[in-house]
Amino acid sequence: MGFSMQPYGIQSMLKEGHKHLSGLDEAVLKNIDACKQLSTITRTSLGPNGMNKMVINHLDKLFVTNDAATIVNELEVQHPAAKILVLAGKAQQEEIGDGANLAISFAGEILQNADELIRMGLHPSEIISGYNKSIDKAIEILGELVEPGSENMDVRNKEEVIFRMKAAVASKQFGQEDVLCNLISEACIQVCPKNPANFNVDNVRVAKLVGGGLNNSSIVHGMVLKGDTVGTMKRVEKAKVAVFVGGVDTSATETKGTVLIHSAEQLENYAKTEEAKVEELIKAVADSGAKVIVSGAAVGEMALHFCERYKLMVLKISSKFELRRFCRTTGAIAILKLSPPSPDDLGYVDSISVEEIGGTRVTVMTLKRAVDDGVNTYKAMCRDSRIVPGGAATEIELAKRLREFSFKETGLDQYAITKFAESFEMIPKTLAENAGLNAMEIISSLYADHASGNAKVGIDLVEGVCKDVSTLNIWDLYVTKLFALKYAADAACTVLRVDQIIMSKPAGGPRRDAAPGGMDED
Repeated sequence: MGFSMQPYGIQSMLKEGHKHLSGLDEAVLKNIDACKQLSTITRTSLGPNGMNKMVINHLDKLFVTNDAATIVNELEVQHPAAKILVLAGKAQQEEIGDGANLAISFAGEILQNADELIRMGLHPSEIISGYNKSIDKAIEILGELVEPGSENMDVRNKEEVIFRMKAAVASKQFGQEDVLCNLISEACIQVCPKNPANFNVDNVRVAKLVGGGLNNSSIVHGMVLKGDTVGTMKRVEKAKVAVFVGGVDTSATETKGTVLIHSAEQLENYAKTEEAKVEELIKAVADSGAKVIVSGAAVGEMALHFCERYKLMVLKISSKFELRRFCRTTGAIAILKLSPPSPDDLGYVDSISVEEIGGTRVTVMTLKRAVDDGVNTYKAMCRDSRIVPGGAATEIELAKRLREFSFKETGLDQYAITKFAESFEMIPKTLAENAGLNAMEIISSLYADHASGNAKVGIDLVEGVCKDVSTLNIWDLYVTKLFALKYAADAACTVLRVDQIIMSKPAGGPRRDAAPGGMDED
């Protein structure tokens, strides 16, 4: 008779096939290691000289970008602890629209320093307590570093907007920031509502057209649709617009029916009735005063024929998001199927015309991301226009003052506060390394300048020396830094609080990325 050993402990409680990791070595340190690996990927993309990453996602789509939000979105991170850092980056991206790299890289750095403290013998609870004190103090110091007078700003003043936007755009397109900031600021000011707090990022769109280069870019005060009109009408002035979501075509019946036709005369009459029905609908649209029809789906040949007869311009917009933007721009209400529109449903445009614009096309998102960051920065400055010195000047000052603060603390918290202060050195170090400079020389030079009382000395990456950044006009938004540091510290403390990982057995069935059975690779 075989003797089977009964499971005991956690094995007896959970289903067979589960995983259970606990303790410092198995759970805490492995979590920290996973987060360190993620921040190592994003860190080298920090700053104007950041390196690009080539990411091929699960759909075989290629991304060449130095934008941390795009990188972590497309990487499909599996590790549960590293996912917390990804969520911190996404929260920063949604809240501010810039600074996701700072949040992820800084969280990885403070976790790496926590790893050293744990190996020294500190308990994670003591580290968390020290980190919480540190972030509170850092936010207090950050408020003191704000440039006096920057809280009052006219968001429609182009000079002031460019002044605050330059650093965010330069971090994506270094060397092109002057051209881009000029375009982005003009576009943002153009669509800024009466109450700047209600600024909508979606009102500034980027249309990438083949041919030309960045310097050919221009601002179109209106909306650009990539594509020609469907018919021969190419220009309409002061027109009312009718939008049909379901397409402009003969509608099929809901039930299938059989029509018995006995003679050629009956067949001719049948075709005529269909024709007459389409003409009646198109005529009703024309009689309502509309000169432009916008279709969300296919445009039938017969319907197009009658549109031409009644001198109606026909546009086809396949994307429902683009259709929604078009309705918002023109003030039209989308009608589900082809029917006579009421006067309230019609939108209005001053002019619609087909023009040739030689635009710019940049490989996968990079230029668009630079524009997105600029537009998001504009939205953030509409909320809070305060600025702090850029070029790592703020981070070195925070490191210096936090280290002084740690000396006043008693107990084991001071070790965590010292390590938190050290973590700020990661930013100047990374900026210097990405620019090919000697990081240790730069950091020691920055500390020496800040110790002599000049809190605005940062790195000039063009000349590779330390300079007063206020003379170079390198400023960062206070609100971007504030949220990035808060999210990074919260994510790091969340990871440190985990002492056990319990994973159930994965559900059965085919894997998501596995090819369906019986099909070849193509």
